[in-house]
Amino acid sequence: MSQAPQAYAGKTFEKAGQYLAHLDAQSAAELITAASDVVLVLDKDGVIRDMALASEDMLGLGCQQWLGKAWTDTVTVESKPKIEALLKNPEDASGEGLRWRHVNHPVADKPDLALSYSVVQLHSPQGESDTAHAVAFGRDLRSQAALQQRLVTAQLSMERDYWRLRQVETRYRLLFQMASEPVLILEGSIDKLEEANPAAYELFGEKARAPGWNLAASLDAASHSALREMLDRLRASGKADPCEVRLIDGAQDLIVAASQFRQENTLHFLLRFTRPQDSLAPSLARGKQRLLQVMESAPDALVVTDMEGRVLSANRAFLDMGQLGTEDQARGEVLDKWLGRTGVDFRVLLTNLRQHGTVRLFASQMRGEYGSTSEVEISAVAVNSGPQRCLGFTIRDMGRRLTSDGRSTKELPRSASQMTELVGRLPLKDIVRETTDLIEQLCIEAALELTGDNRASAAEMLGLSRQSLYIKLRRFGILEGVGEDTH
Repeated sequence: MSQAPQAYAGKTFEKAGQYLAHLDAQSAAELITAASDVVLVLDKDGVIRDMALASEDMLGLGCQQWLGKAWTDTVTVESKPKIEALLKNPEDASGEGLRWRHVNHPVADKPDLALSYSVVQLHSPQGESDTAHAVAFGRDLRSQAALQQRLVTAQLSMERDYWRLRQVETRYRLLFQMASEPVLILEGSIDKLEEANPAAYELFGEKARAPGWNLAASLDAASHSALREMLDRLRASGKADPCEVRLIDGAQDLIVAASQFRQENTLHFLLRFTRPQDSLAPSLARGKQRLLQVMESAPDALVVTDMEGRVLSANRAFLDMGQLGTEDQARGEVLDKWLGRTGVDFRVLLTNLRQHGTVRLFASQMRGEYGSTSEVEISAVAVNSGPQRCLGFTIRDMGRRLTSDGRSTKELPRSASQMTELVGRLPLKDIVRETTDLIEQLCIEAALELTGDNRASAAEMLGLSRQSLYIKLRRFGILEGVGEDTH
């Protein structure tokens, strides 16, 4: 049988007889195979009699097992009506050409294989109307299906994020409206009000609702200047201390705290106004601010942690002792990263703090990020009141104090009370070894003093050979400059 040309609405070959008539069956098969991912040859009953696959991965999906089966038996239930429609009428109902239908083939232990099929029916050379056989061309839709799935997943994720942001916005807007303290949001400068809460309108009056109102119009000249300076510092460094302002038509002082944030590449300021309850409140606020400044500049290290020992804030001295560049490097880390010879030191310190509330003069060691160590003395307190429980540590470097009495840093104290202070600072075996060395050194020094530096007599007094005595003298660095006494 030969193929009878069909007329389709799309562009077809004009000179097919001239250029394609010489093709043999093998060349035609290769051409058809290259045109689609899957090609099925069907008999008039819709049974698959032959097939061609453009890629080897189709073999792993079991496509070769379709041979000899009815095409409708190789697809999922919802795809069977589509196959039947393609076999009956392969052309589009509108007459625009071939019709493509999405069909799913079940695959064992894997997702369904999605293909898009169109069917070309072949007729006998005599032009009879009965169908001799048909060819189904299939396009692999797996990559398209994966892309569509990713698109759907991304769309669902965006919708979830959108609703989450809407909920967050609703909560914060409700909090903003219900806040008892006056709050203003300024866009970029003191002169451009973006939003105010009801408490702010109550403070500044209905004039604040008028178009063109700005905060500068409601403050006296000194307050206006102070507020601008605070916002300039905030813009430059990201931090600014609260300042005092006074309304132009009132005698009451207000404390203004400011923070900044960016929205749509525009800088915004959030101003929070606090009403002092009495005339002492401003001075108390100034006193607390001075105390914070003193703590930040203190020569002793000051650290505040949560109840588990994670750093919340630290002053400059702690950063220097820990060899840290910024406070952000310490924030969130457990303090025993720098404090204590071992983890035992810090656990003992935390246990005592939780049980007794305070710890005084706790001896330990401070380790720097780059290997430096220093002997320190710690005093600490547990703060169980307020909105957040915390622990405060004062860390004092004891290096100068330990070496100021003229003894070497490796020499152990000579009294039993001083010796017991080393418990917790050094392991027991180190205390015993260094104490033994100290006693041996003291005995040799005493023997030399009693014999007038006569080493032979000193060795006899100590029950040592002269060679052993010389070894110990060199070991302890005793009397290196005195010549050997041969008497």
